[in-house]
Amino acid sequence: MIIDTHIHLDDERYEEDLDEVLSRAREGGVERFIIPGADKNTLPRAIEIAEKYDDVYFAVGIHPYDMEQFDLLDFDKYVHHEKCVAVGECGLDYFRLEGSDEEKSAEKKEQKRVFAAQIELAKKYKKPLIVHVRDASRDSKALMLENGAGEVGGVLHCYNADEELLSLANEGFYFGIGGVLTFKNAKKLINVLPKIPQEKLIIETDGPYLTPMPYRGKRNEPLYTTFVAQKMSELLEIDLENIKQTTTSNALKLFNIL
Repeated sequence: MIIDTHIHLDDERYEEDLDEVLSRAREGGVERFIIPGADKNTLPRAIEIAEKYDDVYFAVGIHPYDMEQFDLLDFDKYVHHEKCVAVGECGLDYFRLEGSDEEKSAEKKEQKRVFAAQIELAKKYKKPLIVHVRDASRDSKALMLENGAGEVGGVLHCYNADEELLSLANEGFYFGIGGVLTFKNAKKLINVLPKIPQEKLIIETDGPYLTPMPYRGKRNEPLYTTFVAQKMSELLEIDLENIKQTTTSNALKLFNIL
């Protein structure tokens, strides 16, 4: 059994064949699916899917690219839903910063405000965090520590292989590993993988993005977590079934799924 801990099933690219996508995954041994919250406009669709399928769950949150939506999102309306298992994906992303230094500084400040607010919400509702970090490892780590994110823990989604973040394992954080692990240019992630405590490893797709080899360039889907698990097994020299069992157990524990 595998759990896809980060799959955007509410994305329009799954609209026409969602039943088939989920059926293929189940036949391949993927038995749970978590839709992260990123955009308040797609959240109703995520809830609709979670209510339709027993094995689908969702999170509520705002991606840093959509931070202007944060103050418009009524968390209370969604976080108490029985299928809501986390807050996020939230975090810091400095990859696309544009404009003058002053404008970039202002955007960073606003990203930090929105991220810190979602950490507080996670603590309030006692939900783990789904954290997005891109080109912002130092600030992300500092902000999480300063705001007590370890009270609820969470996952570093699509872990970026920055060793500075490894110490967050001691703060109750897990490391989401996806299709990037199979890429030829993933040397940094491949080298850091053995340094992650096995009890902190979970598997994800981030579909429809970051499709693993041998399907890179096509739409990602939950079935392809099997390629991630296989690659993880090879690199760590651990039996594939043990990888599946360990990562599944970790995910069930983190998201409090029975």
